Amino acid sequence: MQNTKNLYLKLIPVMFCFFAMGFVDLVGIATNYVKEDFNLTDTTANLFPSMVFFWFLIFSVPTGMLMNKIGRRKTVLLSLGVTTLALLIPTVHYSFTGMLISFSFLGIGNTLMQVSLNPLISNIVSGDKLSSSLTFGQFVKAIASFVAPLIAAWASMQFDNWRLLFPIFFVIAVLAVIALGVTSIQEEDEKGETSTFAECFALLGDKVVLISFIGIMCHVGIDVGTNVTAPKILMDRLGLTLNDAGFAASIYFLFRTIGCFTGAVLLSRMSNKLFFTISALLMILGMGGLFFFHTLMPIYICVALIGLGNSNIFPILFSQAILHLPHKKNEVSGLMIMGLFGGTVFPLLMGVASDALHSQTGAVIVMFAGVIYLMLISTRINTKK
Repeated sequence: MQNTKNLYLKLIPVMFCFFAMGFVDLVGIATNYVKEDFNLTDTTANLFPSMVFFWFLIFSVPTGMLMNKIGRRKTVLLSLGVTTLALLIPTVHYSFTGMLISFSFLGIGNTLMQVSLNPLISNIVSGDKLSSSLTFGQFVKAIASFVAPLIAAWASMQFDNWRLLFPIFFVIAVLAVIALGVTSIQEEDEKGETSTFAECFALLGDKVVLISFIGIMCHVGIDVGTNVTAPKILMDRLGLTLNDAGFAASIYFLFRTIGCFTGAVLLSRMSNKLFFTISALLMILGMGGLFFFHTLMPIYICVALIGLGNSNIFPILFSQAILHLPHKKNEVSGLMIMGLFGGTVFPLLMGVASDALHSQTGAVIVMFAGVIYLMLISTRINTKK
């Protein structure tokens, strides 16, 4: 009984950290508000999500090196500190430059957290409890993603200040720092070979690793792209205000969360290849519908289908790459996390395409290309569970 109590006392602060990890998804709704506040073009506005995910390319491998030196818990605390700073900047000074700096810090903090938080849980729980703890952590993260657009809309309507989202999340981040800071976690197995940039990029010569890496880039690009573009589609086609249109982003994250849990059940009963193919088909249906529908409910259904389809792409591709080269786990892990850089590439291309066509159809075309790639590689997915 005492051991169970101690376990929960350690897991609760870590779950606070997972919630803070979800703060990165506020970039979608925030980008739309910033675009409106500063009267930006789509190309310029989409610099903001690009600034967030650019840092995954730069800091993924160095974070692994840092963990070997200072440990996982201290690395997570550092990530929370950087995230807290990112949330503080718009709270005290709201400007175009300030938001670029804020989103950069948000990306750096999230990179540190993505690389270090999951391994930290392995120092608390193991065996069957590890996978369930990680799944619950992703659920907690998704709650932050889901509520961010709702909080922004509420703050805008009630106080005419959507930026209240930042101080609210700032307070939660500070609580996470305090909770984890006073929690003692015994860390083991921190020492080992550390990945380098050269070792990681050399693995792109392996076809399975390359396919998985590009697939993760597409997955994250579609994720960030839908988060940013769905509200814009509703504003363009239905004339909704941003406060009302922002609900589309919450629908996406709600169904992505549902997809995570249903995926955990279904993947135990069917092959990875079949499940991946079904996921890609759902996204094709959803993304294809966004080309044609101009009424509210069909667009919501399309966004929901994309959320369901995109919910389990990352774990399937990540696990396939790891299992393909089990003796290179460190290098493969670092490279796959670098694939989150797709969250930088896609928004930039989407902004350019939207401005060129004077329509959000341009953004949908870019995302649809990513979906087609995922459909094409479904035949290359390992059938092992």
